[in-house]
Amino acid sequence: MQSEPTIILSATDPDLPNKIPSGIDRYTGLREIARGGNGLLRSAFDPVTGRTVAIKSVLPPLTNDVNERRRLLREARVTAQLQHPNTVPVYDIGRDLLEGVYFVMKRISGENLFQVLKRIARKDEATAKAFPIPKRIDIIEGACQALAYAHARGVIHRDVKPENIWVGNFGEVYLLDWGVAKVWGHVDDQTVIRQDRIATRDPGEQLQTLTGGGQRPGTPLYMSPEQVRGNRGLDERSDVFNVGVCLYEALVIREPFRGTHLDETFDNILNKDVTPPSEAAPEIGIPKTADAVVMRALEKQPAKRFQSMREMIDAIQSIFPQTV
Repeated sequence: MQSEPTIILSATDPDLPNKIPSGIDRYTGLREIARGGNGLLRSAFDPVTGRTVAIKSVLPPLTNDVNERRRLLREARVTAQLQHPNTVPVYDIGRDLLEGVYFVMKRISGENLFQVLKRIARKDEATAKAFPIPKRIDIIEGACQALAYAHARGVIHRDVKPENIWVGNFGEVYLLDWGVAKVWGHVDDQTVIRQDRIATRDPGEQLQTLTGGGQRPGTPLYMSPEQVRGNRGLDERSDVFNVGVCLYEALVIREPFRGTHLDETFDNILNKDVTPPSEAAPEIGIPKTADAVVMRALEKQPAKRFQSMREMIDAIQSIFPQTV
């Protein structure tokens, strides 16, 4: 678990340097946090603002790869424009002479939801006590709030999974990694994204997605049937399915569609009817009110799911009705 950076008095008092270095040279104490796929994430200190930040860049062998550079830049700009309490703020985007394109964002503390669920699966009593069912549902709802905001602005995440849901040390929830997001050219707050509800948008208005040609964006265990089939016309209901898988896993502490190999997993997503959470793990004490929410989110046909993330949020909030 990452700890919260400490505010150091000596970092608040120095005057600004006469010449502020450009590029990554502005930052000191770079330390690798993680690497995955083609990206590198590092922690660093910004002496100008006096705060610890996180810097994401392309791994060195791919620094000059045009597609990887463009993909990272698109991810940075999508993340920067999604200014919501459940997304990570982006502070800066730049190009370094040696390291290429990078972006700087808030350094967050805590851990991802996958790590939490993994410890619960291993019967870690302290984690189970710290993250009871209502709290796990609240965490999923936090990710849904970020998605509702993104959908209203024409962005479909396409890779919602516990590893991309960050749980902060002070109750924060962040939805991370917009690197395979599907982005539309322009959608205002009053416009519904779904193609079958849009009469005025030219299909050519869709921007190129962040994945390479021919790739299926997403993570197999959490894909919607549309993603498995490679459908190009994904909409917010695909994210609804992804969230449904996450919610099922958060309740039952196992994925609903896992097979012994990739083809079996895909076949399960397309054809398997899952057991309602309260029946799949009766020993956990999952409320039956959660069953209807999960099962509707996991409908094979998009038309039978929640038709918007806001609708799903309302349903999630009804699992444990608030009393006044």
